[in-house]
Amino acid sequence: MQHTVLSILFTIFTLNTVAQTHEVLLWTNEAVQNNGIAEPEETKDGLISNISKASIKIWPAENGKADKAVLICPGGSYVVEAAEHEGSLFADWLAKNGITGIVLKYRLPNGHSEIPLADAKQAIKTIRAKAKEWNINSEKIGVMGFSAGGHLASTLLTHYDEDSRPDFGLLVYPVISMGEFTHDDSRKNLLGEKPTNKTIRFYSNELQVTTDTPPTMLLFSDDDTCVDPHNGIMFYDALKQNKVQSAIYIFPTGGHGWGFAGWFEYHEQMKTLMLDWIRKF
Repeated sequence: MQHTVLSILFTIFTLNTVAQTHEVLLWTNEAVQNNGIAEPEETKDGLISNISKASIKIWPAENGKADKAVLICPGGSYVVEAAEHEGSLFADWLAKNGITGIVLKYRLPNGHSEIPLADAKQAIKTIRAKAKEWNINSEKIGVMGFSAGGHLASTLLTHYDEDSRPDFGLLVYPVISMGEFTHDDSRKNLLGEKPTNKTIRFYSNELQVTTDTPPTMLLFSDDDTCVDPHNGIMFYDALKQNKVQSAIYIFPTGGHGWGFAGWFEYHEQMKTLMLDWIRKF
């Protein structure tokens, strides 16, 4: 009897240990490019500002088995990061469904457009390097992004290095273009007041899709007046032209920024679509 009780307690302790979240800094070299933000990092109402150090926070899959992982990029117009309703709530939900959720806290650009992408690339490299330790299949690592975080995710999907290519993507009301249909604040915060045409084109990710772009699903609301759904339509069209497996869903209502909010009318449908897409790969 005593042996049985001890076994049960050990099992509970082990499961709790496996399920614990942990955070990993992405850069340990102080010589890495500085984004120039000197103010202390601050979190208020689920929004993080003044981010000058990049990290990832891991929610291990609760079944403890080697499985898929999703790197999550919260939005916030490249000036803050909505780390809760576009980050931790999704990571926790994914973990409960046997998928490791990993939230990226990327350095805010502050006029250095290349910095967020460098962090996203480093995050994928770090996850692959730790895949065995974290019970992740290194060939089943996707990226998910929301709003400006969706722009970062779509930038990673189209500007990856050989060892930082995601295996699939999931973009939720993403900013994608820096051109006609862009989100002005995201563009200004990423590229500055007067970007060159070359820079605008480089970060207009609908123009950067190739046959090697990972399979991607997009979600929008038709009545989104903040980020025009044309961002997603153009990206989807580019994926189709390049024969990349893709899907797009435009909900009738919801506006912008619903994330994991329960008030979103299509919350349950959204979760089903996401899980179905992730489980394809």
